[in-house]
Amino acid sequence: MSRMARTLENSPLWSDIWTQADRDEARALQGPIWVVGASGFIGAKLFFSLSQLRDDVYAISHHVDSSWRLLHSPFGNRLALDITNSGAVRDAIATHVPRTVFNLAAYGAYERQNDARRIHAVNYTGTLNLILSLLDAGCDAFVQAGSSSEYGLNCAGPSENDSLDPNSDYAVSKAATSYLVHYYGKFRRFPSAHLRLYSVYGPWEERDRLIPTLIEAGLSARFPPFVGREITRDFVYVDDATSAMVRAARIACRTTPGEVLNVGTGIRTSLEDVARAAKALFGLSGDPSFGSMPNRQWDLSNWYANPAAASRQLGWSPRTTFAEGLRLTVEWERAAAPEIRFATPPKRAEKLTAVIACYRDYQAIPLMHERLTAVFVQLGIDYEIIFVNDGSPADDEGVIRGLCDRDAHVLGISHSRNFGSQSAFLSGMELATGDAVVLLDGDLQDTPETIPAFFAAWKNGYDVVYGIRTKREAAWHMQVLYKAFYRLLRYLSDVKMPVDAGDFSLIDRKVVNQLLSFPERDVFVRGLRAWVGFKQTGVPYVRPERMFGRTTNNFLKNIWWAKKAIFSFSVKPLHYIQGLGLIIFLISMALSAFYLINYLIHPPTGARGITTVILLVLALGGIQLLSLSILGDYVGKVLEETKRRPRYIRARLIKGSDVFTREPDIEQYRETVVRSLAGR
Repeated sequence: MSRMARTLENSPLWSDIWTQADRDEARALQGPIWVVGASGFIGAKLFFSLSQLRDDVYAISHHVDSSWRLLHSPFGNRLALDITNSGAVRDAIATHVPRTVFNLAAYGAYERQNDARRIHAVNYTGTLNLILSLLDAGCDAFVQAGSSSEYGLNCAGPSENDSLDPNSDYAVSKAATSYLVHYYGKFRRFPSAHLRLYSVYGPWEERDRLIPTLIEAGLSARFPPFVGREITRDFVYVDDATSAMVRAARIACRTTPGEVLNVGTGIRTSLEDVARAAKALFGLSGDPSFGSMPNRQWDLSNWYANPAAASRQLGWSPRTTFAEGLRLTVEWERAAAPEIRFATPPKRAEKLTAVIACYRDYQAIPLMHERLTAVFVQLGIDYEIIFVNDGSPADDEGVIRGLCDRDAHVLGISHSRNFGSQSAFLSGMELATGDAVVLLDGDLQDTPETIPAFFAAWKNGYDVVYGIRTKREAAWHMQVLYKAFYRLLRYLSDVKMPVDAGDFSLIDRKVVNQLLSFPERDVFVRGLRAWVGFKQTGVPYVRPERMFGRTTNNFLKNIWWAKKAIFSFSVKPLHYIQGLGLIIFLISMALSAFYLINYLIHPPTGARGITTVILLVLALGGIQLLSLSILGDYVGKVLEETKRRPRYIRARLIKGSDVFTREPDIEQYRETVVRSLAGR
């Protein structure tokens, strides 16, 4: 018995119903042992059972530090790893050299997990990354958790050799993984097994699943809502499923590598049977209401296993009836409630997206990535980082591509030419999947360490949080000019513009959607951000000098920025031209009257006042040219808008090791993002 087991053998949270033979087999596994996907239901249960028996078991997960299941766990061996990142997987396996790996990482099993690209990336590509790295490092056993969903429409007691007819992205990805494991096991002699798990239930299951919902309702002396009474499942108690995985690691991986096995009871349990068991267990009165909630799109009747091969090859069979498993789960829920009531997670973790506009920033980009990652990890949230290479002539794209290859959180966008930072921000925002988007310049003048203050203000109910530049590390005369510009813009603007606030900001998803819906081509993001309204606040920060190279802004470029801001959000210059014209007209009428009277009283004796005439002509000519130039700027903006040219053109998208260069592929990626956001 391990040190941890001696201290926890009476704890209800970590208990299981493994037999002594099960425990002996678990102790005989080659270590170190990795449980990949240990933040999930079955993975956490396997990790807890193994960790009570030995000290070399590691919980591996993308969200290992924020998992509610691991939150109160006394088992300390944990490793954060994104298995879709091939480089990170390779490095982690080379460092830790696990000998037994249980892969329960999955995405797409729940209706809320509907991002097709991520489903295939986690379920298939992630498994491939693990297998290839384990082939290089050496491995004693690799057990892959499959799903009965792989059978799809062919779900009525199929054997492992029957045809697969998957009916969802999740099912397709899991079916493809079964072929992957079979190939590497049979033809490359990789010690692996693929277990098609049926409807596993028990302690630590997701709170919104059928059995936890049933128990919560039953403890309150009522029935939960049900879909159709005819829907059936093959319910497998979680400890029976985890014991099958241990046995597969000990037997199938060694004797028949690449084997695919069904793990189920072979018993069809309808929702009417479930309700009947709950009624007896909780002593409920009345009858449940079937059809009171819609069926899921993949719900099928007659969904049950043929576990003959598992029984024959592993000597495994389920020991727990549904009624007994339900009773055990109720006992666990009652005992564990004080420990887990505060650990119940939201249905979907919050996610921030950082969009960085890059132009000649190749030296700063790695530091920006490092500092952003540290900030997001500190916040304990999901995140993504989008670098937009806005036609940089330097090696910005090469640096971004290297980050994409190493970190699955990073998405790279390259424009066909330089369209400007405002278009770069919009390009990144369009592909952002976060609940809020943070906009930053790529030169590190927008400090990532300010983001936690943005995040805190956002959590307090603000929809837009912008940075207020309390101090700039720049020449004194430039500081004066910048401050004067922001105050002039605030005075001239038709909306209330915050002073000393640039593009650096955190913008809520609903505001992002509004900004993306605007049809105008010549955009000024910080102005539109103020124009849309919503609840806004500022966070002060010190803006440092550019860390590398020289700024791409000069005096003329700053004048261009000022004109862009003023002409986009104010028509007051036109009013002032009109007022100036009226004043000059009145002055000219007064002077005309004066000179007429003077002429009559004092007839001219020569060409006096020629200097005055010349100066007046020059002054009026200058005023006219200035007025025409202002009118020309407004007309030019109208002309640009009527052309309706795109605000940017994406030449390449970089995600992981994939580079999308064809317009249909780039558009398909964009549509996938749109669908995933619509499904929230």
